Amino acid sequence: MGSGQVTSSEPFDFQGKHVTVAGLGVSGVPAAKVLHGLGASVTVVNDGADERARAQAAELEALGITVRLGDGDTLPEGSELIVTAPGWKPDKPLFAAAEQAGVPVWGDVELAWRLRGPDAADWLAVTGTNGKTTTVQMLASILKAAGLRTAAVGNIGVSLLDAVLGEERYDVLAVELSSYQLHWAPSLRAHSATVLNLAPDHLDWHGSMEAYAADKGRIYEGNRVACVYNVADKATEDLVRAADVEEGCRAVGFTLGTPGPSQLGVVEGLLVDRAFVEDRHKNAQELAEVGDVNPPAPHNIANALAAAALARAYGVPARAVRDGLRAFTPDAHRIAHVADVDGVAYVDDSKATNTHAAEASLAAYEPIVWIAGGLAKGATFDELVAKSAKRLRGAVLIGADRALIREALARHAPQVPVVDLDRTDTGAMRAAVQEAHGLAQAGDTVLLAPACASMDMFANYNKRGDAFADAVRELGSADG
Repeated sequence: MGSGQVTSSEPFDFQGKHVTVAGLGVSGVPAAKVLHGLGASVTVVNDGADERARAQAAELEALGITVRLGDGDTLPEGSELIVTAPGWKPDKPLFAAAEQAGVPVWGDVELAWRLRGPDAADWLAVTGTNGKTTTVQMLASILKAAGLRTAAVGNIGVSLLDAVLGEERYDVLAVELSSYQLHWAPSLRAHSATVLNLAPDHLDWHGSMEAYAADKGRIYEGNRVACVYNVADKATEDLVRAADVEEGCRAVGFTLGTPGPSQLGVVEGLLVDRAFVEDRHKNAQELAEVGDVNPPAPHNIANALAAAALARAYGVPARAVRDGLRAFTPDAHRIAHVADVDGVAYVDDSKATNTHAAEASLAAYEPIVWIAGGLAKGATFDELVAKSAKRLRGAVLIGADRALIREALARHAPQVPVVDLDRTDTGAMRAAVQEAHGLAQAGDTVLLAPACASMDMFANYNKRGDAFADAVRELGSADG
């Protein structure tokens, strides 16, 4: 914890306080408006001065908020608090100046936590390298099935500030938190929380894997009932051991194997609980069938178990876990079955934008014709290819950094035929699907799990997934 950080969660009187908001954008604009409404003297600083920034600045200036465009590095005179957008890196000169001046830095999550009322909803918090959004949505579905007033909020796109300050009253919130948000949330204390998994990601932002893991681990600080960890990922259990929690808070594991006491797991096609039951050494409670999880791929069953553990920690009955999982439908582009053509299944997991997510996706099928590639963001592919080689029928590579995957395939899966598509035009995905169709045999799965970001060829992973689905449907109509 950096010196100068305020860690108590005492109410903070904003009246007349000089607050600097770092960054416009999705979190900065609402934060500035809220702080202004609470009587603070608000200055917004922003690196860029493009057309969108100027429009946002004009909107805020009309309310009487000062905006400084094109200079996000200098600490405004008299600042008593900085509220930062989560994406701003910790090594920015602005934060060094704040630390030197003893000015605390909060993120939007910290601000929301401080602004909760006395009868505020509990937070059940979820982080991890992959699976956060799905787990939070499953959790909200389970809580709703139990008759609780809830919402999926946080990094998922629904602002925590809106949830905390809005008209609607909640019993409990399912909160998705990124490592960035956790870095700037020193006083957050969840009812219960989970770190789903840990794999190298955003290291350019955090500076090291250790710093990244430590920021993820903040989610466990001060937990009251349960710290939920992944039995298959020892790093998550280590974070629980290192956390300072409230007396009586328990470590609860989830596993795809048979659960031990204080764990949730899988027995003969059933999701079972041996943590939140009477005499957990002898008893287990059936929660749901594996078939109630949509789709029932291994990593998604792990997500369901984590969601179930948090819901059970909150006291939700077993029936609500089953009903909530049955009612849940995953977002688009997350291992979504698009169509079957000539006995081959086509699956869109465009959301697998890093190697860890792609590994989970590849583990769900075989044999696979794999469509991969894009922007590697510094990733290496040897481990992914070595683990998945035996499942591959073929591979079709697209995008700027496809050579990195091609080289890993040559090293670890030399027997796998590879089509290297050297084109980035709008028809590239259609060509990739046609090449994959040529490699696939009846019973195979053609899987778009790029293991890379999409921005070299597409606006985002949604557009990449849409292009894949369009190409598959075109293939189906041509064959039909």
